[in-house]
Amino acid sequence: MKHLLVRLGSLGDVIHAIPAAAALRAHDPAGRVDWLVDPRYADVVRMVRGVDRVIPLDPRDDKLRLLATLSALRRTRYDVVFDMQGLIKSAALTWLTGAKRTFGMPRAHLREQAAQIFYTDTPDLGDVTHVIDKGLALVANVGAKAVEPAFPLEVPPSGPTREVVARHRSGFALLNPGAAWPNKQWPADRFGALAVHLRGDQGLPSVVLWGPAERERAEQVVAASEGAATLAPETRITDIFAMAKAARLVVSGDTGPLHIACAVGTPVVALFGPTSAGRNGPWSLDDRVIARTSECECLYQRQCRRAARCIDDIPAGEVIAAVADRLSLVRA
Repeated sequence: MKHLLVRLGSLGDVIHAIPAAAALRAHDPAGRVDWLVDPRYADVVRMVRGVDRVIPLDPRDDKLRLLATLSALRRTRYDVVFDMQGLIKSAALTWLTGAKRTFGMPRAHLREQAAQIFYTDTPDLGDVTHVIDKGLALVANVGAKAVEPAFPLEVPPSGPTREVVARHRSGFALLNPGAAWPNKQWPADRFGALAVHLRGDQGLPSVVLWGPAERERAEQVVAASEGAATLAPETRITDIFAMAKAARLVVSGDTGPLHIACAVGTPVVALFGPTSAGRNGPWSLDDRVIARTSECECLYQRQCRRAARCIDDIPAGEVIAAVADRLSLVRA
């Protein structure tokens, strides 16, 4: 069988679709599993063992390039295509492959309900909430069933990670204060206070991760840490996988590095404000989640309408307690 997954982005959602690809490969070892993805995340999918072909596609590309990619997809003659995204654009791409069967989520699970017209099959997914479980429920309809989510990743060597490990041979915590949505960002001074605690009570120096347009915020964390934290080197997405895997703990809001840490199995403390941890938070029962979602008036909005954001209601002491609890499970 020839299978195609359509999951263009974002980074966290691409990571959450990996178990579906792994389930398809385990179910049909001799079959073909391809993945249509935004070019920004193509290197992430290339790390997934069992994916035969990574097909970068940006719907905003010029028409000739887009038509060439779609023509190549049609020539492949896929047996089954799964839309893991649930948007009109991803559903239309699913249909344009010309596959015999196109699977999508039922209306209750779709972000854009008009997407449903592009599918031949919209099976009942049952009582599932997490994005990972939705993807697994979708591919289970062709027999690709998984008991637990699997993340068969081959993480490439990383120069920035080697630099950090050489600097902190006894281990380090990775703090990620940034997020594309301002609404998801826990205050920088509290990350600094957390770093002070990690050094004093846990014997762990902190490394502060940063991405495009986030360096100033990361420097604020370092400045508030009383020397307990240092700035991470500049990283690519694939470097973050290696750095998270090398860390003894990751503390982050709901953004890509959090999901990367979960995928590589690093202990996590996750901070949630305007998004649901039940939908896209850590899936290991050992990891810890601190959430103010039930109090949020701006669910799934980039900016808060209130004078104070709900994530600001999380005190440093609560995170410090969660960190101690999570690390105690590692030592047990």
